Amino acid sequence: MRIRQVVFAAHDLAASRALLATVFQLAPSYQDPNVAEFGIDNAVFCFGDQFIEVIAPVQAASACARHLARRGDSGYMLILQTADLARERQRFTQLGLRTVWSKELADISAMHLHPKDVGGAIVSVDEPRPAPAWRWGGPEWRVAPGRAGQQRVRGITLHSPQPEALARRWASVFGLPEPQRVGAHWRALLNDGFVDVATGSGPHEGVAGFTLAVAEPATVLAAAAAAGLVVEREGTAHSMQLLGARVEVQALG
Repeated sequence: MRIRQVVFAAHDLAASRALLATVFQLAPSYQDPNVAEFGIDNAVFCFGDQFIEVIAPVQAASACARHLARRGDSGYMLILQTADLARERQRFTQLGLRTVWSKELADISAMHLHPKDVGGAIVSVDEPRPAPAWRWGGPEWRVAPGRAGQQRVRGITLHSPQPEALARRWASVFGLPEPQRVGAHWRALLNDGFVDVATGSGPHEGVAGFTLAVAEPATVLAAAAAAGLVVEREGTAHSMQLLGARVEVQALG
């Protein structure tokens, strides 16, 4: 299991797309016409060999519209890549998890799990064929040359009134090692990534933010400040408030 794509939900797609491109100096995004079945429009940016997506509703009855009515602009979804979706399906079935959407194509198989069965986020588990491919990034995506092509989505942070319980739930659902306490978080390890769960300020679970490793952190943070975003520093950690989520910015290791 590895993080392949993270998703923000926003009211204004054009403004959000422009903001992401400016702050992270990203190549033009891909618009996937097939997401219309979910009542949304989107923009997908290549980030190393991973992807950052922002979605906005075009139908008032869509799940995205309902989410925005409850939470406003915010982190929304995580797409995990597996090498064996049949194996994952077997575990999901044994745990009694429900599927809300699935797709079988020649180059990818995908399934969305019921968010109430997982907790904290909408999660899709996908198996691309071959493994480096990624249909949802569009037919033209390429890994950028140099350091930009090494950028990483390192982690997702969830919030919950019961963070240990949610971290253990994710470990069980996705076949991860037992979560460990890391500072104020409970952390479950993915392949080359992590899921952190922190105590939330309210009774609801959700996506608190993401951790990104970039080629030029100072440039990214300066662009964020110039765009009017709140940029914070806690010790050696730098973060920004971006589309309703806390995005920690790290240097590539």
